[in-house]
Amino acid sequence: MANIDNWINSFLEYTDNSEPPVLFRKWVAISTLAAVLQRKTWLEWGYINFFPNMYVVLVGPPAARKGTAMGPGAKFLRKLGVKVAAEATTREALIRALKESFRPDVSSKTNKMIAHSSLTVFSPELTVFIGYNNLTLMADLADWYDAAERWTYRTKNQGTDEILGVYVNLLGATTPELLQTTLPRDAIGGGLTSRIVFVYEEKKGKLVPMPFLSDNQVRLGEDLEERLSDIHLMTGKFVITEAFLDRWTEWYTDQEENPPFDDRRFEGYLGRRQTHILKLSMIFCAAKYRKEKERMVILKEDLEDAIKLLEETEKKMPRAFGGVGQTELAPIMDRIYQTIIIRKEIKYSELQQIFHFDANKNELELALATLDSAHMINIVYGSGDPIIKLRTTG
Repeated sequence: MANIDNWINSFLEYTDNSEPPVLFRKWVAISTLAAVLQRKTWLEWGYINFFPNMYVVLVGPPAARKGTAMGPGAKFLRKLGVKVAAEATTREALIRALKESFRPDVSSKTNKMIAHSSLTVFSPELTVFIGYNNLTLMADLADWYDAAERWTYRTKNQGTDEILGVYVNLLGATTPELLQTTLPRDAIGGGLTSRIVFVYEEKKGKLVPMPFLSDNQVRLGEDLEERLSDIHLMTGKFVITEAFLDRWTEWYTDQEENPPFDDRRFEGYLGRRQTHILKLSMIFCAAKYRKEKERMVILKEDLEDAIKLLEETEKKMPRAFGGVGQTELAPIMDRIYQTIIIRKEIKYSELQQIFHFDANKNELELALATLDSAHMINIVYGSGDPIIKLRTTG
C-alpha cells in the first residue's frame, strides 16, 4: 500500500509547486475524496443517514487560479474511472447521466448489496454548467444534496421515472461577478446556496514561474492514485467515538450561541452548518490511513480537522457575495473594496482611474463613504490626494 498517511496533506504536498491558494487546494482534495467515497459510505445520525457528498464552489477573480487548483483532482478521478458529468450539459442530459451512473456494490462488512447512483460534477465554469437563472436545475441540485433513497422525475413523455440511491457531489468555480448573474437575488441565503460551501480567495497563492513536478512529486502522485483507489473501495457505515460525541456536543452548543456570521444572506447556510461538519468528518476520517478495524471510526481529531477547515473558510466566505445586495451600488462597491484589500492603501485619484468606466465621481464617493461608515476602510485626508486605507480591525 502506498505510503500515504493523510491523503489531503499529501495532495497539498503534491500540488505545492503551483499557484492556487492553499485553501483552494484543500477543498479540491476534499471534493476528490467525496467523489470516490460515493453513496456506499454513510453515517447514521439518529433517524437520518448522512453521506459524504459536498457542494463546494471556489470563488475569486479570474487570476486566482481556480481552474488550476481543480486540475489535479479531475485527473485522479479520470484515472480511477469515477463517473464525472460533462461541464456543459442540459438538465435532461444531467438526469440521464445520473441515472446511468447506477451501480451495485457489495459491503465488505455485511456482504449486503448497496445500490447507488453516484455522480460528480467538476465544473471550472459554474456559470456555464448552471446557466443563467436556471431555477429548475438549481432546485434539482438542492434535492440531490440530501442523497435520497429514490428521486422521482417527470419524463419528456409526461410519465414518471425514478433514480435509486441519488448521490451528487459538486465542485465548481466562478467569480463574484458571475456568481451574481448566475444566481437570482432571491436565491441567495436559501435553497441551493445554503447547501454550498463558498471558498473565497482574492488572489493566487504565490508566483510559480516553473510549475514542473519533481521526481519525488511524480512518485507521490502515483502513491496518491494508489491510495485513492483503496479509499474508493470503502463501503459501509462510519461510526463515532465517545470523545467525538463530547467534542461535538461542545461545538454544536457553542455554534448555536455564537454563529460565525451576522448576515441574512447566510441564514440558510447556518442551519446546515452542522451537516457540513459531519460530512467533512467522514472525509477526514477516510483520508487517513488506519488499521482495518479502525478505518471507518471517526475520531475526535477528524471532527477537529473538520471544524478547523470550515472555520478557516468562513472567515472570507461573505466576500463571495460581496456584489450581491439590494442596492445597485453593491457590485461596484465590492470591487472597490476588493481592490483596497489587495493594495492595502491607495490614493483616491488612482482608485478613480481604475473605476472611471464603472462609477462616476458621486458613486465612487458614496461607495467609499459607505465602506468608511461600516469601519471597513479609513479615508485619510491631507493637503493633497486623500489616501484610502484598509481597516484591519473593527
